[in-house]
Amino acid sequence: MTRSLSLLSAAAAAILLVTPVAAAAQMPVQPAGTPAQREAIGALDFMDGEWRGTAVIMGPGGATTLTQTERVGPMLGGSIKVIEGRGYTADGSTEFNAMAVLSWNAEAGRYVFRSWANGFTGEYPFERTADGFRWEVPAGPNAKIEYVATVRDGRWREVGTYVAEGRSRRPFIEMNLTRLGDSNWPAGGAVSPR
Repeated sequence: MTRSLSLLSAAAAAILLVTPVAAAAQMPVQPAGTPAQREAIGALDFMDGEWRGTAVIMGPGGATTLTQTERVGPMLGGSIKVIEGRGYTADGSTEFNAMAVLSWNAEAGRYVFRSWANGFTGEYPFERTADGFRWEVPAGPNAKIEYVATVRDGRWREVGTYVAEGRSRRPFIEMNLTRLGDSNWPAGGAVSPR
């Protein structure tokens, strides 16, 4: 009996190992993502390009102003969007650097926003709005940071507000950027096959 259970277990394990490979072999190769992904990410093309302006951070010691830049572009045939933000001090040194990737989860019917900044990484709620986008980050028990951006006519304004239950909303960062032009980043930097 034990030997037949061992053989049955081995056969089941072999089937489980082969099934994903067989299923993957039947899936279409889509280096440019799916049409649904390209359509959803294409709705955010207004973000593409190179941007520059200011970021004013309000802290306990007063306001700090950085020169803020953003560069945004598509990858994987337009099925994802890559975003890099940098904040520079007056002497040109980098004070802040963040990276994010936006994608579309068709099964869940929502955007997926993954960000890396200040030693933290996470996946955060993101939604397209009529004139821009909004996203949020948890900031402790019953608290979050809401970022709301308006992007139109070559201007990108984004405000980050600390929101905590039972407390007044507190804006702590405001970014105002002007679109400089198109960018071939990041797709333009691909390594050639020869």
